[in-house]
Amino acid sequence: MITGIQGTRFRRAAAVAVTTGAMLATGALTVAPAQAATAPSIAAKGGYVMNNATGKSLYTKAADTRRSTGSTTKIMTALVVLKQPKLNLDSKVTIQKAYSDYIVDNNWASNASLIVGDKVTVRQLLYGLMLPSGCDAAYALADKFGSGSSRAARVKSFIGKMNTTAKDLGLKNTHFDSFDGIGKGANYSTPRDLTKLASSAMKNTMFRTVVKTKKYTAKTTTKSGGTRTMAPWENTNPLLSSYTGAIGVKTGSGPEAGFCLVFAATRNGKTVIGTVLASTDKTARKTDATKLMNYGFAK
Repeated sequence: MITGIQGTRFRRAAAVAVTTGAMLATGALTVAPAQAATAPSIAAKGGYVMNNATGKSLYTKAADTRRSTGSTTKIMTALVVLKQPKLNLDSKVTIQKAYSDYIVDNNWASNASLIVGDKVTVRQLLYGLMLPSGCDAAYALADKFGSGSSRAARVKSFIGKMNTTAKDLGLKNTHFDSFDGIGKGANYSTPRDLTKLASSAMKNTMFRTVVKTKKYTAKTTTKSGGTRTMAPWENTNPLLSSYTGAIGVKTGSGPEAGFCLVFAATRNGKTVIGTVLASTDKTARKTDATKLMNYGFAK
C-alpha cells in the first residue's frame, strides 16, 4: 500500500496518464504542431498557384515550360479588347459569314452560335467569348479592334496587340499566333505566365464580372431590326458550381494543349489564382485545380 506524499504523486500521475490516453484516443490532444500542407500530386504536366495579392508563388510544377494553351488564350483576347481607349461596350458588331465559316472550317470549334447578319454588342461578345468559349466571338472582336483595310490585316493587327500586351506584362514565355487558341504552332504560354495574365485581367471590373457569370442570355438585333433572344450561354468553368469561393477564370483544350484551366477563388479575404496545363481530361483538370486551390489556401 502506498501512502503519504509518494502515494499522492502516484495517484496524480496515474490520473494524468489515463486522461492523456483518453484524449489521444479521441484526437482531442495536440501533441505536436500541425504539419505543413503537403504539395499535391496533379495529372497536369504543368501547374502554378500564387497569392493574388502579393504575387507570392505557392505551388510550381514545370511552371515555366512552354505549352499550347488552347482557349485560355481568350483571356488575352478579352484583355486586349478591354484595354482599348474609349471603349464602348454597347457598340454593335455585325456578324459576318466569315466568322461562321471559320467555325465550320475548324471542325466545329467551340462557338457562341452567333447568327450571320445579327448586330451584337461588344459586351455580349465578351460573354460569348468567355462563357461558351466562342471562337466566332473571338473572331468578331479581333476584326472589330484590329487595324487595317482588310479582315486579314485587322486580325493580324489584333494578334500583334496581344503579343505587345504580353511583352508589356513581362510574360517572357508567351506568344500568340491566334485570337482564340487555334494556333499554327506558335501559340504558347506557361502556367506562371498565364496566371500573371489572369491576375492582370482580373483587375478589370468587366472582366471579373464576365468570368464569374455562370449563365448569360444575349438579346441581339436581327437584320430586319427585330430582337433575337439567344439560347443561354453557359460557362464552361466547372469550378463556379463546385468550388466555394470560385470567381473564374477560363477553360481550354485541344489536341496539343490537352485540358487546361486557369482558376481563381477567394476565401476569407484571400485570393489564390493559378493554372494547370496539359491535364488528361475534363475531370482531371477540375480535380487538379481543386487540389491546387486547397493547397494555396492552406499555405
